[in-house]
Amino acid sequence: MNTSSLPSNGQNTAALAGRLLLAALFLPAGISKLTGFQGAVGYITSVGLPLPTIAAALALVLEIAGGIALLAGAGTRIAALALAFFTLVASVFFHAYWSAPADQQFVQQLLFYKNIAVVGGLLTLAAWGAGAWSVDARRATS
Repeated sequence: MNTSSLPSNGQNTAALAGRLLLAALFLPAGISKLTGFQGAVGYITSVGLPLPTIAAALALVLEIAGGIALLAGAGTRIAALALAFFTLVASVFFHAYWSAPADQQFVQQLLFYKNIAVVGGLLTLAAWGAGAWSVDARRATS
């Protein structure tokens, strides 16, 4: 579909909906790491990553700040790129279906490719921006 055939309000609605739906993934995840910090540290430790306390703190800051940035459409391209990189790295470490036991491979593969799709959406958002209904757009017209 040629996006030029989509009326601008349709494009803005889609951009806003996309931002809100992506934020709905990251903001609650960050808040759950904040409220269950030791559990997040334990989960990171369980996959053998170094400095799990620092990694958990960085993850929760990125997910909360990135989620808020997507909600507001403020610093959207940078937030989307940072979240895309984070999601890709997290997918490799936490959904490594290729090394999971046979009875867990299907679910881990499903989660891995769901995350890859999220990375795709984030990269699209980084490429095209937040849309007219965003702080970024207001700043550009000021």
